[in-house]
Amino acid sequence: MPTPRRRLASTCVGTVTAGLLATGAALAAPDENRTVDSGPAVGAYLHYGPDGVARIPYLSRWLGGREIRVGHTYLPGDQWAGIEGRVSFLEDWARWRRADDDRMFVLNVPMQARNEARVPDQQVVRLIRAGAQGKYDEHFRRLAERLVSLGVPDTVIVLGWEMNGVTYTHRCRPDPANWKLYWRRIVTVMRAVPGQKFKFDFAPNRGTDAIGWTKCYPGDDYVDIIGMDSYDQGPGQDFDDQISQPYGLQKHVDFARAHRKAISYPEWGLFRRGDNPEYVRRMLQWIAQHKPLYHTITDYCPHGVWQCKQNPESTKVFRDALTPEVPGPVVPTPVVPTPVVPTPVVPTPVVPTPAVPTPQVPTPQVPTPEVLTPQVPTPEVPTPQVPTPQVPTPQVPTPAVPTPQVTEPAPVEPSPVVPSPVVPSPEVPTPVTPSPLVPTPVDPSPEVPEPGTPSPEVPKPSPVTPSPVATAPVTPGPVVPKPTPTPAEPLPQPQQPPLNSRQWCVPINFGGWLSELVGKQSVCIKIDLGDDFGFWPF
Repeated sequence: MPTPRRRLASTCVGTVTAGLLATGAALAAPDENRTVDSGPAVGAYLHYGPDGVARIPYLSRWLGGREIRVGHTYLPGDQWAGIEGRVSFLEDWARWRRADDDRMFVLNVPMQARNEARVPDQQVVRLIRAGAQGKYDEHFRRLAERLVSLGVPDTVIVLGWEMNGVTYTHRCRPDPANWKLYWRRIVTVMRAVPGQKFKFDFAPNRGTDAIGWTKCYPGDDYVDIIGMDSYDQGPGQDFDDQISQPYGLQKHVDFARAHRKAISYPEWGLFRRGDNPEYVRRMLQWIAQHKPLYHTITDYCPHGVWQCKQNPESTKVFRDALTPEVPGPVVPTPVVPTPVVPTPVVPTPVVPTPAVPTPQVPTPQVPTPEVLTPQVPTPEVPTPQVPTPQVPTPQVPTPAVPTPQVTEPAPVEPSPVVPSPVVPSPEVPTPVTPSPLVPTPVDPSPEVPEPGTPSPEVPKPSPVTPSPVATAPVTPGPVVPKPTPTPAEPLPQPQQPPLNSRQWCVPINFGGWLSELVGKQSVCIKIDLGDDFGFWPF
């Protein structure tokens, strides 16, 4: 068994630092192209705190990119505060574990304070019994809550490791029965914390040591993994002895199989026999054969192979065995083209099909009878001639415009008032000059009915009513405020036709401005019905 204080930081910091400087391992850079290990999870104890976390990727590169899946550290056992997990480096390990679901965090947990103080057996008995009665339950409850809060509820807890030896205060030999009760109480308390998924690893020393380790086994319900710490030391002279000795490697494998438990090797490495490559080779073969859940080599001097330069031969064996095989270059197989043999084309003989003449059957000619269509004469209907009546066009004489003579109006016999047709005249806008309004006398014109087609009924003429002769209008000047009308000469009056006359004259009114230009006009119509007509009633 290794020296008692091999795990304390105070005793190994100088050794680890010297080993790093000697090997130059700290100068290596992590390799991102790691190789996934399909076998047992590989790890190493590199340092208890953040330095141990930081060295993991460098160890992976040194091993040719093999994945380091196990992170392994220890809680200090000098005070209960450390056992409760009130240490800062626990956060670094939890962060590393959470970064990859395939990783495993292994934590060694002491069962007693002053764990390496060489407490005598009598005092150890009292401490074991106090624990079995529940005096230390609260410490382990706090530890479980701490691990769950850090996000590592599936931590593998190596509780009270190497209990069959004489080194630690949490040893089993002074009171095995109560020791087993104490173990069960700790497991029960920690499993009662919500969210936990802990696995408890029962890991004695190889060999009998102070007591056969099977006598300390607490029972299958309180153990998940059965581990073993096995360094290159006695009892036994060689590796075969380590296998076959009482409570040796073979006993460990058989006992775990009988209890249907996984096995592990939380600690192994060189020790009493110095640089022993045969031990390293055989131990790695044993691990490959029995496939433990995980194994972690203790890698500091005198046990280690990476951070310790004292064991070069063992280092070479360890590195060669764990470095993944790099596949050689792929040599492409030359592709030999298969010659293509053309298939001869054999023409298919064409057999002519004999033409069989189709017999011609004559179709008899059936005469079609001719049916005579009777000729129906179309009667000729004469078109009636409708005479177009000739309507005489009235001759409208062009009136002569008389020059107005300003004379005294003479009395005129009254003539019948005949309504004259109103001829619409276009209204032409005349620019208006602002001037006083002077009334213009309007000459009355006899209204003459509109000429039409002569009909048998002719209206009787009414007595002639004298119509006054209007004076010609005088355009007033803008300077005269009150224009005085100038007496106009009497206009020639149309002669009244005698009674029973065949001529009618109708005066025409052209409107104010046109009448001033052309004067009073009239249209006369003469209808000659002949002397022998004899119908005229007048």
